[in-house]
Amino acid sequence: MPGSFLETPIEFLKGVGPPRADFIKKELNIYTFGELLSLFPFRYIDRSRIFLIAEIQEDVAYVQLKGKISHMQSVGTPGNKRLIATLADKTGEIDMVWFQGAKWIADKITPGIDYIVFGKPTWFNGRLNIAHPELETPDENNPAVNDFFRPIYPSTEKLKAKGLNSRGISKLIKTLIQSDRFFISENLSEPILHNLKLINRQEAFLHIHFPSSQEHLKKAQIRLKFEELFFIQLRLLKHKYSRTQKQSGNKFPRVGEYLNQFYYHYLSFELTTAQKKVIKEIRVDLGSGKQMNRLLQGDVGSGKTLVALMTMLIALDNNFQACLMAPTEILANQHFQNISRMIEGLEIKIDILTGSTKAARRKQIAQGLENGSLQILIGTHALIEQNVQFKNLGFVVIDEQHRFGVAQRARMWEKNVIPPHVLVMTATPIPRTLSMTLYGDLDTSVIDEMPPGRKPVITKHAFESKQLQVFDFIRKQIKEGRQVYFVYPLIKESETLDLKNLTEGYEMIRLAFPAPQYSVSMVHGKMKQKEKDAEMERFLKKETQILVATTVIEVGVDIPNASVMVIENAERFGLSQLHQLRGRVGRGSDQSYCILMTGFKMTSDAKKRIETMVSTTDGFLIAETDLQLRGPGDLEGTQQSGILNLKIADIIKDEKTLKLARNMAADIIHDDPELVRKENSPLLRYLKILDRYKENWGLIS
Repeated sequence: MPGSFLETPIEFLKGVGPPRADFIKKELNIYTFGELLSLFPFRYIDRSRIFLIAEIQEDVAYVQLKGKISHMQSVGTPGNKRLIATLADKTGEIDMVWFQGAKWIADKITPGIDYIVFGKPTWFNGRLNIAHPELETPDENNPAVNDFFRPIYPSTEKLKAKGLNSRGISKLIKTLIQSDRFFISENLSEPILHNLKLINRQEAFLHIHFPSSQEHLKKAQIRLKFEELFFIQLRLLKHKYSRTQKQSGNKFPRVGEYLNQFYYHYLSFELTTAQKKVIKEIRVDLGSGKQMNRLLQGDVGSGKTLVALMTMLIALDNNFQACLMAPTEILANQHFQNISRMIEGLEIKIDILTGSTKAARRKQIAQGLENGSLQILIGTHALIEQNVQFKNLGFVVIDEQHRFGVAQRARMWEKNVIPPHVLVMTATPIPRTLSMTLYGDLDTSVIDEMPPGRKPVITKHAFESKQLQVFDFIRKQIKEGRQVYFVYPLIKESETLDLKNLTEGYEMIRLAFPAPQYSVSMVHGKMKQKEKDAEMERFLKKETQILVATTVIEVGVDIPNASVMVIENAERFGLSQLHQLRGRVGRGSDQSYCILMTGFKMTSDAKKRIETMVSTTDGFLIAETDLQLRGPGDLEGTQQSGILNLKIADIIKDEKTLKLARNMAADIIHDDPELVRKENSPLLRYLKILDRYKENWGLIS
């Protein structure tokens, strides 16, 4: 509700004011009371127990002690003074050391009286000490001493310089909670609270910041985690219901000449059972009269593009145009060449539009789109430009859609009066928990079967010391007529260094594989598009046997004769990226190999990634492992989605809560899709608040 307590601007909080508010907005992206309350502690320090000095063990993280300061001394040179004070209880002594502010601290300490001391103990020269401890008198009226579970908030050096360390943030939140106006309205229905035995929302916010016991903290966490995941699911499912029930789509009743000709006369192999199943699911959508929004998951090389083409042909059979949008020019060109080859002879007008398409060619494409003579358009983000107008766009395929921004994808909807059917494809298998959260509003199809004749890629791990043996193996492969990729990492933070590694690697490989017996080419992101395309074309035509590249070849490059992928510094790649790269080989009928080259020094996570790659080619198992290792916030594409900016829940650790939230949201939408029943009024009210601040994800997935 506008003007409510939670929507009050942060500058109106006592102790903030306009200058400090501007700083908080910039550093923490917090603008309102509600956003400050949603800055949850990332851990808690247990202040409920007072240790005896004799009880301190070497491995203890933090301790709280009570005793008297027996003596103090200032030591060191004039420019490097430090204060040492000794705290004693009935069991022993411990030194407290201050390296900064020694004089100020000394003036504040009174020997002989009781103090509560809190800090991290360490051993130095055989004596226990605590550097820069927190020091307080055991005053019953001092609320800080009574914070049994002290919250620790995220902070930065800039925030700390302005007095907004964890303690300063905690003080602001305490001021907010102690305000006379403090009130948080309930957003869950009474049946949910009752059935799940959840505490109310106001209690949850109070106990998440200032828990008086471990039990209160746990109840607050359970309540707030469920709430966060539940409303994500409720919004997704409500939008899905609205789209499937209300959003009309063009009906494709006919399966005509284009699809039949292609299937019976141009398809040289049998579709897999999985491909047939997916095409059937899509055909049901296309005949329903409702707009389709379907996610197609399939591992690298599983035949997603063929499914996309066959469903685009159904659109053509019903007098509609179709387009396919890819994230890079290399991938767009690959799709254009493959699809053009597959439909050659069918008298279908197909073209490609990318950022490098010349003005005159663009004009021809625009005319063909507007008069309807151009039936299939393949392209990059150039397809969503305002001046690209179709006569009758009915079907859109978005490949590797996580690489497009939400607003970019949304603009495809504007290409027809009745929104086109949308098929979203990804070769990055998505774990169920992530799919449920990111794509919970989409219908999902999975191609979980590889085309017959494909042999699994054999993956080996080799240390850099085995380089000569790897080169010998490659020479044998080339002698048998195969081609080889060498891939070097290119990470944005160190592009200059990595580019140097790439060029040095290129020169080394040219020395190891000298002309004229061998021919080596190189591709990287800094090259002009024409240069990249020329080098890729040479490799495709077998004019070069070895392609040295960065990850520009990660997606879409389809060269069946390439049978070896050597990934240098493999420990620097994520699991998903390693899996994508490996997918560039094994696309023909020959046995293919992926060799992961690493140094001897690797982190435990890097070792786990390498072990996973060697042990399995199952993309879904790899995706699950990747999710566990990196967490959802680090996975490619999730940051830009905006949905996974979770404040307290974790879709890995809280998987059971996510499934419970999903099931409960599904039951509510099934029984009361418009949320008009009285008990669901808090849900509807809160969804309206959320919709004011967030994009309508359900309409643009």
